[in-house]
Amino acid sequence: AKENDVKFIRLWYSDILGNLKGFSITIEELERGLSNGISFDGSSIEGFARSDERDLYAFPDPNTFSLIPWKSGTTTVARIFCDIYTPENNSFEGDPRYVLRRNLQRATEMGYTYYVAPEMEHFYFKSNKTTEPIDLEGYFDQLDNSFSGELRNETVLALEEFGIPVGSTHHEASSSQHEIDLRHTDALTMADTVMTYRLVVKEIAKKYGCHATFMPKPISDINGNGMHIHQSLFHGNDNVFFDPDDKVYLSKTARSFIAGLLKHAREITAITNQWVNSYKRLVSGFEAPTYISWALVNKADLIRVPSYRMGNNSSRRIEYRAPDPACNPYLAFSVMLAAGLEGIENNYELLEFENKNEKLPSNLWEAILITENSELVHKALGDYVFNSFIENKKIEWELYNTKVTKYELDRYMPIL
Repeated sequence: AKENDVKFIRLWYSDILGNLKGFSITIEELERGLSNGISFDGSSIEGFARSDERDLYAFPDPNTFSLIPWKSGTTTVARIFCDIYTPENNSFEGDPRYVLRRNLQRATEMGYTYYVAPEMEHFYFKSNKTTEPIDLEGYFDQLDNSFSGELRNETVLALEEFGIPVGSTHHEASSSQHEIDLRHTDALTMADTVMTYRLVVKEIAKKYGCHATFMPKPISDINGNGMHIHQSLFHGNDNVFFDPDDKVYLSKTARSFIAGLLKHAREITAITNQWVNSYKRLVSGFEAPTYISWALVNKADLIRVPSYRMGNNSSRRIEYRAPDPACNPYLAFSVMLAAGLEGIENNYELLEFENKNEKLPSNLWEAILITENSELVHKALGDYVFNSFIENKKIEWELYNTKVTKYELDRYMPIL
């Protein structure tokens, strides 16, 4: 920090709903913070379901130190993600980063490292008060002098200054919809990366006078924003999802992992798709999954196994297609990993191709009721986050359920 003339350091953490939170300290406080933590009001972690103020301590994780590419005037600013502790110096059970660490430890004890690579979609609109697009291009279109293409390019450059490697970028299927694909890495690093990525996309858009949104379904009649998550388990340098003797090069471990995700899909959907609006995306006809099924190529299945390129064993992976980019990545990665490991530990059998009789929840309330009774999710999140998350989601549903919508006014006012 001194070598780069940093004056302020932003200490970042996630609340239970996946919102980026934080506060700033000066460089003079950084050494004390690294040694003893910096106290703050921990109720800021609790989302809508806030209790009384509580003292917690943010301990900066030095592995996440990075300069923020845009300056605050002439001042250089850095950021560090934090782990949250109680005054008794115990990990705070309500910290989503701690929840993911705990689930990753379970994988480690089984001999695995959990790698993920999300494909995150977003829209650019002319402002945050309209859904008017800034371009009318389509899937993988390449037009010269595209304003939205330049936004993507500058976003990639900013991400690289954060030390975040990008695989590729492209225009998505809907007008003004875009995707930037991140290179796979371990799940904790990726969860931090997702939090950073969402901020960077929005900041670059704001710099050029438009608005970027990760809202799952901002427009009714076109594809929504998904976050397809590619996943694999490694043992050292070996991809345990790869089997050279299987007809599709998929190991027994991978098949049990898929079976675990399928069996527990309904239970984890409230975590991977946590907003009322999330369920407007999970409908037929827009390349989003609705049934609990898997396939090798079909874009509408919940789990897809991408094609295997001969000799590239490390790339054997699965793609879980339900999540949207507005979820809390720490919690989403936690429950997906927990479901997959449950399949491995209990030797779940994967049917050749799952039939399409069972559906994902159709709205947030249905998802809440299923998750509320899930032992797997309760164990994965721990008492504190599990109970707080359910309370938050019930508050959201109640707020939504009491609002009179434009649809109701348009539909019923003329006839009732």
